[in-house]
Amino acid sequence: MRNTLGQLTTHRLAEPPQAPGQPLAMTGRVKAAVIVRLLLAEGASLPLSSLPEHMQAALTEQIGRMRLVDRTTLGAVVEEFLNELEQVGLSFPGGIEGALTMMDGHISTTAANRLRRLAGASGKADPWDRIMVLEEDRLLPVLEEESEEVAAVMLSKLPIPKAASLLGRLPGDKARRVAYAVSQTGNVDPETVRRIGQSLAAQLDTQPARAFETGPVERVGAILNVTAAATRDEVLKGLDETDAEFARKVRRAIFTFVHLPHRIAGRDVPKVVRVVDQAVLVTAIAGATTDELGAAATFLLENLSQRLAQSIRDEVAERGAVREKDAEEAQGAIITAIRELEATGELAFVVPAED
Repeated sequence: MRNTLGQLTTHRLAEPPQAPGQPLAMTGRVKAAVIVRLLLAEGASLPLSSLPEHMQAALTEQIGRMRLVDRTTLGAVVEEFLNELEQVGLSFPGGIEGALTMMDGHISTTAANRLRRLAGASGKADPWDRIMVLEEDRLLPVLEEESEEVAAVMLSKLPIPKAASLLGRLPGDKARRVAYAVSQTGNVDPETVRRIGQSLAAQLDTQPARAFETGPVERVGAILNVTAAATRDEVLKGLDETDAEFARKVRRAIFTFVHLPHRIAGRDVPKVVRVVDQAVLVTAIAGATTDELGAAATFLLENLSQRLAQSIRDEVAERGAVREKDAEEAQGAIITAIRELEATGELAFVVPAED
């Protein structure tokens, strides 16, 4: 409905404007102004910002020239507009960016990038429309490589929450320089901003397609999460010798049973216990023989009701010694359950502090 309304409004605004001083004639532009004024008076939310800027200006100017419209004329305009809506069978997004969004997943990345470049070269598309909807991980490398002045323009065009998040991910010194550069953008003309957007869009188009959805740190961390402790320690030791910084990041990405007290809140422990079979919980706690594992087991028990915690302690005492392999499997099952709860939004991880 919004898309159709926007297209009909665009069509009406495309008609030539009425000459100043002439009596009010019900041109398409005047009718568009009447419909928009009526909908705004009724509290409707209209996506007028999606119209080209010259059409937004034309609509605003037309509304500014008008005064009163009688009820008979208003009724006729509304009836005509509703008839047009009823005759619409299909609506299309309008513009190359809208078409590419609709065709996403149905045409190749190469073809999509070529169309974007052609549209940018011909001036038919605003490059910032595309840049603003890209994920932060795509924008951050460009932001880090560009000068402070270009980065300042980029942050100024992005939505405030995304700009704030990206600024927080920059190194402290660069973030301060970029923040200062934003204060110097008051006199930048629109054409310069557009050219900067075209240059940034071209850079983003040349970025190679990612074969993996997550980065190398997350992938290695996920693999080591379900690896036997002895193997995990050996791999991390080797990573320390090869690339200490990468090893540090991987350690922060790893989430195993020993990390429970530091990665989930105590109030979320009952949620975890509800989705884990009690026999698995007993095996995991019974196999927590080291100090670190014991601390994690204690954390679980201390955040349960006294009755349930005592019941589990009794079963652990009856169970006796547990094979290391069985204990690791049970502890891994608890971590898997926690990750599933986090993925569904039922709990949130506690972000580990920097060293």
